[in-house]
Amino acid sequence: MNPVVLATVFGIVFVGELPDKTMFASLVLAARGRVLLVWIGVAAAFVVHAAIAVTIGGVLFTLLPHRLVQGVVALMFLFGAVMAYRDNGDDADEIDSDTGYRFDGVRTIVTAFVVIFIAEWGDLTQILTANLAARYNNAIEVGIAAVAALWAVAALAMVAGKAMRRLPVPLVRRATAVVLVILAALVGFEAVTGISTVI
Repeated sequence: MNPVVLATVFGIVFVGELPDKTMFASLVLAARGRVLLVWIGVAAAFVVHAAIAVTIGGVLFTLLPHRLVQGVVALMFLFGAVMAYRDNGDDADEIDSDTGYRFDGVRTIVTAFVVIFIAEWGDLTQILTANLAARYNNAIEVGIAAVAALWAVAALAMVAGKAMRRLPVPLVRRATAVVLVILAALVGFEAVTGISTVI
């Protein structure tokens, strides 16, 4: 293992992910579900994306139109916003005694995985990971460092999301919907205009 490669990739991906839409998505997911379960889903999605990025990422990014990917991501965020706003928690299976939040373990993991898996397609950090793997010609070390950086940012998002749980559930639900609408608008704007946004 080359510590220089590991440290460089970790730093670049960590900084690249901090203002990213997937970081904000992770935060709002953590505010709604059990933090460990959300993190498991998010972490699994990041592992899959890092593996794609360091292996066939470069080819995929040239074949799939970036605007099409961004359009699908925007629609998914918009759908999530509608579901967050309308959700009253009645269909969940369990209540967290500390927070009063309703959740279903498997559904929480799957939802977190799907949201991040879709949102991360063609994302800055995925493209950075693909480029770094090509630059260093070392898929394994770049993949490990990228995953570690993404997991670290996800952990920060979990902490922030957990702090949001002190707020009333209806307020968190509406805040989640608003954040997802903003993300949908920003990603949709990029899809339509081709102008890159801050996320």
